This record gives sequence, structure tokens and C-alpha cells, in this order.
Amino acid sequence: MDALLIVDVQNDFLPGGSLEVTEGDKIIPVINTLQTGFGLIVATRDWHPANHGSFASNHKGHKPGDVIDLQGLEQILWPDHCVQGSPGAELSPLLNQSMIQKVVFKGTDPKVDSYSAFFDNGHRIQTELHDYLQKKGVKRLFVTGLAADVCVYFTVKDALDLGYETYLVTDATRGVNLKPHDTSKAFEDMEKEGARLIKSDDVMKLRK
Repeated sequence: MDALLIVDVQNDFLPGGSLEVTEGDKIIPVINTLQTGFGLIVATRDWHPANHGSFASNHKGHKPGDVIDLQGLEQILWPDHCVQGSPGAELSPLLNQSMIQKVVFKGTDPKVDSYSAFFDNGHRIQTELHDYLQKKGVKRLFVTGLAADVCVYFTVKDALDLGYETYLVTDATRGVNLKPHDTSKAFEDMEKEGARLIKSDDVMKLRK
């Protein structure tokens, strides 16, 4: 069984959002086209409480981009984003949501961030994603979404560790690039770890 995973295609990560990914909106038509070829589609959403520890606004004297210790883990501080119930936390209206069977929420604990769709950053708490995919008999996972060098990156790495045959659809993701070349480095690392990098046009050919 194959599944398409759409990571965090939310308003705050799109142009005009509080943590916008450059050209993040350009991947949405690609993802919409991909959806037509999959029987199982899962999306994820960052769903942070307003007091989340990853928000720079919750740490006096700090600004986005600073790195702190958060409950024993190194934490990059971000602008407030994807706050529970806010418009920025909604999936983009440009994304076809009619075919999505499951939405997995992450980042709900204010004490720890959760980049990966599978675990929090300390690998202490698991989301419901792995159990759901296992119940559906998923063996191959095709990953898309935002951002390539953060949440997509950690999702792919965890998917590999959990034993999924994992494909990154390279034209269906974009990166934040806090540092130049972060996305290209993330691509290289994911491939080195065992992910298969593929273009959207080749996904359906592979699955025939």
C-alpha cells in the first residue's frame, strides 16, 4: 500500500504568512495533481498553543533565529506560527482537501517542538501517524509539503527509521533556508540516509 503524505501546507508557511517559505505556494498545484493518483492521502498540521516554547515571543530578550535550550533539547526560536484556531494554522484553501482521509496534528505540547510528523523532537511522544499508516498496511510513503529543510526533512528521516520505503517528491517541497543551501544539504542527507528523490512526473510511472 502506498500513501501520499502532505506536510504542513498551512497559511503561515505560505507567502504572506508569519513564517513564510519562499515560493511555498508553488508546490500546491503539484500536490493537487499528485493526489489524483493515490488512494490514501494524509496531511499534517502544526497546531501550537500560544505559549509554545519554540516561539521567540515567549522568551524575553530573544528573537527568531536564536537557539536556546528547551527542556534539554536545542531549540531554534521561530516567529509565532500555526497557533491553534488561528487562520494561519489552517490548511491552504488552494490545497484540494476533499481527498485527504486523515489529518495529523503535531506540536501541541508547549514544552517541546515537533518537526517530524511522527515524533516530537525528543522522540519522547509519538503522533498517531505511524499507527494509522500501519493499520492501513502502508509500505511506501511519498512525502511532500513544507518545509523541505525542517519538518519534511525530519519526517523523512523518521519514516526511514520506521522502515517505510520513503520517497521525497522534490518539486512538491520548498525550504526555509535559514542558512544558504539548507535545502540542498537536506536533500543530500535524506538521500544518503536512504530516501529516494523523485520528481512528481515520475511518481505515477513508478507506481504502475
